[in-house]
Amino acid sequence: MLVLSGLSIAQEDTLRLFQASPQRNLKRLQVVVGGELLAGGGSLVVLGTAWYKDYPRTTFHAFDDNREWLQMDKAGHAVTAYTLGRYGIGLMQWAGATRKRNVIYGGLLGFAYLGVVEIFDGFSSGWGFSSGDLIANAFGTGCVLGQQLAWNEQRITLKYNFRKTRYAQYRPSLLGSSVAEQWLKDYNGQTYWLSFNLASFFSEQTKIPAWLNVAIGYGANGMTGGHENPVYSSANGTQLSFARYRQYYLSVDVDLTKLPIESPFWKAFVGTFGFLKIPAPALVLEQGRLRASVLE
Repeated sequence: MLVLSGLSIAQEDTLRLFQASPQRNLKRLQVVVGGELLAGGGSLVVLGTAWYKDYPRTTFHAFDDNREWLQMDKAGHAVTAYTLGRYGIGLMQWAGATRKRNVIYGGLLGFAYLGVVEIFDGFSSGWGFSSGDLIANAFGTGCVLGQQLAWNEQRITLKYNFRKTRYAQYRPSLLGSSVAEQWLKDYNGQTYWLSFNLASFFSEQTKIPAWLNVAIGYGANGMTGGHENPVYSSANGTQLSFARYRQYYLSVDVDLTKLPIESPFWKAFVGTFGFLKIPAPALVLEQGRLRASVLE
């Protein structure tokens, strides 16, 4: 049924295919639900066999990791839950679902998926169920649901960006041995943002470009361990130590979903990457001092 529905949709006019359906479209809804179940279920199977394979299963237990990584992992949970929820709403809109179903079944996608992952953690000896993770997931989901209910759009986007750092070389097994792994594991190179779309909060008379955003970011640096850094020595025996500190950012940004793109295909394609913060000059507050950064 899912395959037949997909083939039928593929035969739609290209212009209409990448636009939201004005009314409930059963074929599209079947593709959305089936695709989410396949993608979500498949990723959980991979996660269960790869991520947890070196850690024996135990009875369900909790683990307090709220003080780790200067809470960067919690920011990551919030942004992930928000992003999946926003994708979920977009897919339900594409299928022509009612506004109520968009919010309930689409916006809760991230919370539901990450909730299953949290249960997996609870049965793993290497991790445990984290109430802090659950709260962060709820925060990200609340951001997407609240805005959809209040404004029927996302005026404040939770975003992410990454830059390569020097810390992964000291603990590649923990922070990542490749750039692809470091995207997920090296919290020193990650920054999480609240990106505000200015035009959404002002009248049209202000002439603010629809795509222009101002973003507030949070990051951390100097971390080679969750709670504290192990002691390292250089080749000549000199001890290496890194100061752990938080970073706060103010920068400009672009809302990719509001760029003046006429093609429905390219508009949908570019909007898919709306969770990424566009590199731009920024002001950075760290260790009690303010500095300018060329690219953040």
